Amino acid sequence: MNIVNDAPTTRTYDFVVEERRGAPDGVEKRMLVVNGQFPGPTIEANTGDRIVVNVTNKISNATAIHWHGLFQRNTNFYDGTAAITQCGIPPGESMVYNFTFDGWMGSTWWHAHAGTQYTDGITGALIVHAKNESVPIYDGDLAIQMADLYHDFSPDLLTLYHTPGGLEGTPGNEPVPDGGTINGIGQYGSSNGTFFNVTLSPNKTYRLRLINTGSFVAMRFAIDGHVLTVIEADGTAVAPFDVAAVSVAVAQRYSVLLRTNGTVGAYWLRAALDQDAFTYDNPGVQTEVRGVLRYGVDDSSLPDVALLDNPPSLPDGAPGELDTDSLIPVGGGPAPDATFSVYFTISMQYAGGPNYLSQFLSFINSTSWEPLQGTSSLFAHLGNETADGSATYSNSQLVTTIDEPHVVEFIIDNLDDGDHPFHLHGHKFWIVGTGAGRYQQQALDNKAPMLRDTLVIPAYTYTILRFVADNPGFWAFHCHIQWHMAAGLLFQMNVLPSESAKFDVPQYMLDQCARAVNQ
Repeated sequence: MNIVNDAPTTRTYDFVVEERRGAPDGVEKRMLVVNGQFPGPTIEANTGDRIVVNVTNKISNATAIHWHGLFQRNTNFYDGTAAITQCGIPPGESMVYNFTFDGWMGSTWWHAHAGTQYTDGITGALIVHAKNESVPIYDGDLAIQMADLYHDFSPDLLTLYHTPGGLEGTPGNEPVPDGGTINGIGQYGSSNGTFFNVTLSPNKTYRLRLINTGSFVAMRFAIDGHVLTVIEADGTAVAPFDVAAVSVAVAQRYSVLLRTNGTVGAYWLRAALDQDAFTYDNPGVQTEVRGVLRYGVDDSSLPDVALLDNPPSLPDGAPGELDTDSLIPVGGGPAPDATFSVYFTISMQYAGGPNYLSQFLSFINSTSWEPLQGTSSLFAHLGNETADGSATYSNSQLVTTIDEPHVVEFIIDNLDDGDHPFHLHGHKFWIVGTGAGRYQQQALDNKAPMLRDTLVIPAYTYTILRFVADNPGFWAFHCHIQWHMAAGLLFQMNVLPSESAKFDVPQYMLDQCARAVNQ
């Protein structure tokens, strides 16, 4: 369905969140899903549209739905971040999210943003079309949602993650997935012989929107025998370039063009889990998920099974894997000079005091985030009469207040031995510097830096980001690995508090705080 030429309209959705039994890869498990499906409904709209989503919560904990990457200008209270922009939708109650895109366009997703709920299935694609998007012309459009998959329920896995001494005896060991899915379908051993499959037309160009909706590891996407052309990352059009495969970190998105100009037939799609992040052996883990893509043949055709574990090589001279240094925004140029600087470190360690040798937590500087109970950062701040309109928060809340518009520079030293995919709510950032070790005034690369909302900060490296902070509200900047965020790897910006103090937040959202039970 091509809607790009439709007149601006209001698109309304009803989401019912509930617990179900499901078997995405053939192994039955507890799941949390929207409208009984995994992934949940795809929201597809144009950049001039309004989106209205009525969410009814039928699970036993409060929930919230976040619209990943969207700016939510003047609707920070609809950002859907439990304990920060709302208290959560209590069990048995409903809430209406109502927002516009404010010029945002491209490929993104929505997901639960309360505890580790999205790990259990509360996710879906969000596609925003625009006539003026600076990408090549294509004939068709297809969202590819890839995710790692756990057979156990995420609260149980989180308890294991916090086990004194750590999983398998090492503090900080993240639960290793059992496998993965492509658009909700995976294969685990002999449990499931079905594949996500799609039949396209030959000699056409298709836009594949690759979305990692997983909880822990990057997913490497490739199609046997085909070169892909990268054209978008996190809602930013980029100068097109060819690749053989694309590694998509948790919460990132890439659009690639696929040309169906090869030999007609069926081909394997592959989404491989990045095993570099695995810290112990999980027997039976399915490290590559497969799907079927075909063109010029009937819908029952399957690729050669002999190629399942022996993918054919591309011809000599073919491009290599995606190198993020090759991402150049269309029409990009230097980021503006910084007018406000924030330095912080990322680390993971035991908390001091009574929890020592109990919980291995994540820290930004010396703070490990814990969700507020019975309120949210935004709600606690509403109507404050302090000079800058900001509230005072407990030691578990690391909040930087930016009380006038600034170009903010984040200087980040990752002191941890793991990679962290960080996401900034409500904004995109320019990546003006990265390198090994700590930041010690190394030269920046500000010729045409990439502009996006989610990036990987590798182990023992520094990263310098810049963004324009002129969007009122409380905005999270956090690691998108669910285990790390649940362990406290989150920082908040309180932008233009004198403006957000005037927000007209629906009264029922405030009233829900007394009944919201956060995971």
